[in-house]
Amino acid sequence: MKCAHRLPQRRRRQGIPDEEWMDKENDGPHPQRDVPPPGHTTRRLLSLVLDDEPRQRLRITRAFTSMLVYVTCLGLAEYALVHRMADPVATRLLEGGMIAWMVIVYATLRSGLNLRFRDPSLTFVQIMAAGAWITAAYVVFTPVRGALLMLLALTLVFSIFNLDRKRRRIYNGCVVVGTGLTMFTLSTLRPDDYPFQVEWVHFVLTAVVLAVMGRLSEQLLAIRARLRSQRNELEAALSRIQELATRDALTGLPNRRYATDLFAQLARGAERTGSPLTVCLIDLDHFKRVNDSYGHKAGDIVLQRFADTATGALRESDVLARWGGEEFLALLPDTPVKKADQSMARVRAALAQTRLVAAADAAAVTFSAGLAQFRPGESIEHAVERADFALYRAKSDGRNRCVISD
Repeated sequence: MKCAHRLPQRRRRQGIPDEEWMDKENDGPHPQRDVPPPGHTTRRLLSLVLDDEPRQRLRITRAFTSMLVYVTCLGLAEYALVHRMADPVATRLLEGGMIAWMVIVYATLRSGLNLRFRDPSLTFVQIMAAGAWITAAYVVFTPVRGALLMLLALTLVFSIFNLDRKRRRIYNGCVVVGTGLTMFTLSTLRPDDYPFQVEWVHFVLTAVVLAVMGRLSEQLLAIRARLRSQRNELEAALSRIQELATRDALTGLPNRRYATDLFAQLARGAERTGSPLTVCLIDLDHFKRVNDSYGHKAGDIVLQRFADTATGALRESDVLARWGGEEFLALLPDTPVKKADQSMARVRAALAQTRLVAAADAAAVTFSAGLAQFRPGESIEHAVERADFALYRAKSDGRNRCVISD
């Protein structure tokens, strides 16, 4: 409290009006205001280097991960140059080509040009190029060429989840044929540096490892496909369970539980906005006679046809639910009770033009209804109770009519 009283006195002693003092404070440096929030710079940098779109960011991240193969080759190249194990000109050309290829791949992904291709990840193109670069490095780095063969298998790992069986076999075939021809040519032209016996061992190992990796990839793909199928089945089952939990199995309308929850939501909205909300309880007249005269199957058909007819006569924003047995609940948002009575008249007119019972001697099916406009502050149970009391009056007054609750 003392500091709060001192500051205005100090301003007056310095002869600075409060308005100018505030301007000086606002215009001056403000450490908490000028310093960006923690991690803001990092997020902006990641957004600039990668991408804001999640799928593109994932593709670029995977491309960076696969480029570790090239980084390994570049490190091996520098090691070979330092220890005089490779020709400097060929090594520099190889390094320049690898760096240029990495820049091209990144630029294609970052610019969005990859989205024009069938495979936006460019997986097949990248692993084919990696196989070609590793084969070229095999020629340049003679003393350590055997270490490069494991990179061919590592390259195949990046294609496990992105390539289908056909393209994976194309890659394996190209690598085996390419490396085999390279080894044969080198052992023929430079037998001292590339002995045939050693190249034959390298070739066999390459072919076997790629074949095993290909087989494992197919098994992993099969497992992934099976898991995806199981997930789809679980999602379908969950959707079905949710539908059963909210829908009436016979009519396809919302059931009582879901209608109650929906009524509560609409009631909160009506209280918040002040818009009218009317609830209507509907009961099919003399429904027991239909079951007794024509059977329960005919009764089920009557319920289904009534649900379809009433839904078609109501607005899209209105909700018709099966409340139980031959009773239905209608929720009419943004509708005062008198207009709701007109809506029920449309349902009655549509019902009069529809034959719900197929039997020739069957009488027309009618309904009685009780309407109650929701009152702010009352419970939904009380609103339904008022509509139910109005429905009882409609049935007592002779049925085939609507009664509005007081």
